[in-house]
Amino acid sequence: MKIDRILLNAIKSQLGKNKVLVLVGARRVGKTFLLNELESGYADKVLRLNGDLPETYQLLNSQNVQTYTRILNGAKLLLIDEAQVIPGIGKILKIMIDHFKDLTILATGSSSFDLSNRLGEPLTGRQITYQLYPVWQGELSPLESPVETMRNLEDRLIYGSYPEVITLPTDAERRQYLQELASSYLLKDILIYESVRNSHKLLQLLQLIALQVGQEVSLQELANQLALSKDTVSKYLDLLTKVFIIYRVGAFSSNLRKEIVKSAKWYFTDNGIRNSLINNFASLEVRNDRGALWENYLMAERIKHNAYTQHYAVPHFWRTYDQQEIDLVEASDQNLNAYEFKWNKGKAKPPLFFVKSYPQAIFQVINRDTYIDFIQ
Repeated sequence: MKIDRILLNAIKSQLGKNKVLVLVGARRVGKTFLLNELESGYADKVLRLNGDLPETYQLLNSQNVQTYTRILNGAKLLLIDEAQVIPGIGKILKIMIDHFKDLTILATGSSSFDLSNRLGEPLTGRQITYQLYPVWQGELSPLESPVETMRNLEDRLIYGSYPEVITLPTDAERRQYLQELASSYLLKDILIYESVRNSHKLLQLLQLIALQVGQEVSLQELANQLALSKDTVSKYLDLLTKVFIIYRVGAFSSNLRKEIVKSAKWYFTDNGIRNSLINNFASLEVRNDRGALWENYLMAERIKHNAYTQHYAVPHFWRTYDQQEIDLVEASDQNLNAYEFKWNKGKAKPPLFFVKSYPQAIFQVINRDTYIDFIQ
């Protein structure tokens, strides 16, 4: 099954415009596949380099226009896979894009350590950044009927949506793939570039977060459980967001006295990774965390939807001190939308204090009858 990734057309539309295109995303989400598609379909000459290879740095390290002229040799498209490995990559790409007006550069990276941070300043106005996620349901809809989508829902909740996971034929192969991915690849950039030595602490932290999906997380409690300082836990969480394993959702508030303001929840970008960390691939009928799986899945799919459809909405949760709460509140422009996630079908009313405080908000319950429209 060939899955057409929606970002491919967005990237193609920028080719030939003398831009540096930055494609970031966790390892194994399909960045190399996109490079292959671009390379095979591009009419002019293409140069492709791999940042993981030492010779790539040796080629680019000169920061000399004449050397780059020889390296490019007339190429109109430069593809650099795993560009975050290359020291000084921002300055290198700035020299190239400034001096070769018919050149487009696409640089991919599995972390934002260099690509999103150090590229930003020297390439202001010349750079477009795209984030590639595990496969979005909107990318699968052309390949499956609504009935098949519903039939595949349990697989998505348990094994997630990494491209290879979706195409593997057996559950045993999916489990093996996810466990290898979680143990060998996802933390690679942190361990290499940030010199974090306590890899077991990172894994333990992820396991604790996995058990608290959909719940407010106390940094101090995490620190106590891991025998680390609160600052170290905060640093580790930041690093884990930069390799696109987890992401933070803060509280929504208009500074009303009853509203929680400073709390946060953490979610995984993929359910399969979350389940592999706690080594639980049991079927839904025997699990007691169906609600957490459902919430994590809907949050991740909604973020993909918003990113790929350019719906710029900031996700929050909402809660008061007396435990009135809503799973997701999206604020965009002048609009306010609130969503409650329910695995079991049934009606739910918005909390009275929320209705009184935000009468303009639109409230909706997302269950198995309504979720497809919500995520795609």
